[in-house]
Amino acid sequence: MKKGIAIFWFRNDLRLTDNPGLLSALEYESILPIYILDEVNPGDHHMGQASKWWLNQSLQHLNQGLDNAMSFYSGDPQLILNDLIKRFNVTAVFWNRCYEPFAIIRDKVIKSDLQSRDIHVASFNASLLWEPWTVQKIDGGLFEVFTPFYRKGCLKSQKPREPLETAKPHSLVTDDKAKNIESLQLLSGFPWYEKLQEQWVVSEQGAFDRLGAFIQHGLPTYKDKRNFPSQNGVSRLSPYLRFGQISPHQVWQMVKSSAKGRHVDHFCSELGWREFSYYLLYHHPDLPEENLKSEYDDFPWRDHDEFLQKWQTGMTGIPIVDAGMRELWQTGYMHNRLRMIVGSFLVKNLMIHWRWGEKWFWDTLLDADLANNSASWQWVAGSGADSAPYFRIFNPMLQAEKFDPECDYIRQYVPELAKLSNQFIRCP
Repeated sequence: MKKGIAIFWFRNDLRLTDNPGLLSALEYESILPIYILDEVNPGDHHMGQASKWWLNQSLQHLNQGLDNAMSFYSGDPQLILNDLIKRFNVTAVFWNRCYEPFAIIRDKVIKSDLQSRDIHVASFNASLLWEPWTVQKIDGGLFEVFTPFYRKGCLKSQKPREPLETAKPHSLVTDDKAKNIESLQLLSGFPWYEKLQEQWVVSEQGAFDRLGAFIQHGLPTYKDKRNFPSQNGVSRLSPYLRFGQISPHQVWQMVKSSAKGRHVDHFCSELGWREFSYYLLYHHPDLPEENLKSEYDDFPWRDHDEFLQKWQTGMTGIPIVDAGMRELWQTGYMHNRLRMIVGSFLVKNLMIHWRWGEKWFWDTLLDADLANNSASWQWVAGSGADSAPYFRIFNPMLQAEKFDPECDYIRQYVPELAKLSNQFIRCP
């Protein structure tokens, strides 16, 4: 046991199991567990309203698992850490790495400053199977297409590590000057989020239960049913992965150990797409704002507030598009097939810039993730990596016919059309 107090800074790793930074902090006599709501460094990407609701629920459950000993703060993490180190005579600080460009810059500055003052600092990988700088071509170049990235880069690299044991915190220190969760003001005054509470169990245990249900009911037919939104064919783990209530190492190992075959391989390749998005963001830090393919910079986008608002509210008159947007509004989630359909409709039918779609998803998705959101919108628009040509469009009527053949999904979210026959319900 090492002497002194260590800070563990929770970020996108709100769990006690498979948490390498937390386990290292527990090697010290006492630990001060903290969460800082950073609204100084993110710039235009402050956390959206849906994400704040999920974060609020997550912190409550995590705090209970730590005997209500967490300390909460909002502001500039560097100033907050400096104050805590001075007041508690802290000897070490631990965290798990974040990969957003602003977070990388912030963390480097903090680490350098603390090390210059002989504070022990260590960071760990808790949220990716392969860190972006470890995946390279044989010639050292960058991958620009997903399949080679995943098959030749990731799978031929070091295997994902085994999940770590559950942390059992001891000698927890609390800060009497810290805020409580409510003072972080994560929830708005209007209780719009009550509808979400019926949809999700937001906790580390909820993540494991969700994964277990998927392995039992969804994984055996995953490749066949994953594109059908009315069927229980996908994992719905993305919000839990976004906030780290479960790690990709846990998901990878539990899925791999449960079965073999094409369904397992295909699901793991979807985890690979998540890795690819982080890889792109790391190597192209302007991905959320700038086209990856510069030839799209002069594309003649339209400014049309009325069309954008009708898209946002699920009132376009295109049934499958409206169903997807209403699912998002009602549940904080949207099936991945629908994300592609509604994204294509916005940028290729309405001719509205992908950044407006990215902004709306950022505020309304529970799993809003800078890497996934940016890379996916650029993929849909045609300006990103491994994307289809700009003239390839998802025909919403054909997509509905193929992936919602009995119109169950449309009827669920566009009930005013429910009495129409299948022949007509898909038609605008």
